[in-house]
Amino acid sequence: DKVLLCKRAIEPRLGYWTLPAGFMENQETTEEAAMRETWEEAEAKVNLKGLFTMISVPQIDQVHIFFLAELKQESYAAGQESLEVKLFDEQDIPWDEIAFPTVKRSLKTFFEDRKRGTYGVHVSDIFREPREIPEHVADLLD
Repeated sequence: DKVLLCKRAIEPRLGYWTLPAGFMENQETTEEAAMRETWEEAEAKVNLKGLFTMISVPQIDQVHIFFLAELKQESYAAGQESLEVKLFDEQDIPWDEIAFPTVKRSLKTFFEDRKRGTYGVHVSDIFREPREIPEHVADLLD
């Protein structure tokens, strides 16, 4: 019933909390990347339970994918990219110190789903500011 968060030891957002995450390596699946990043940042081995959120962040040309996971063992520690790693109850999460909007959205969605007793797959977008839909996409919507 707790969430594993890592306090970042690197920029961007040094000193802020995040879910274990990072960039994929070549020839790696999204699942393999999730497990590797969790190990590198939190020295934790996990069983993935499925895709949870996929959030497009077009202004930085990224898509952030988060999986539901369970710890295989109750051991974890700060990896090279983390200052601290900790399990949090919902009420103890340092919401004002969450590193990225995609992490905050994924956490809030997790707790909403948990209250409902069912976990879905959530696909959304985050925009820094209002934007026009690119012409090549707008043409497809007509």
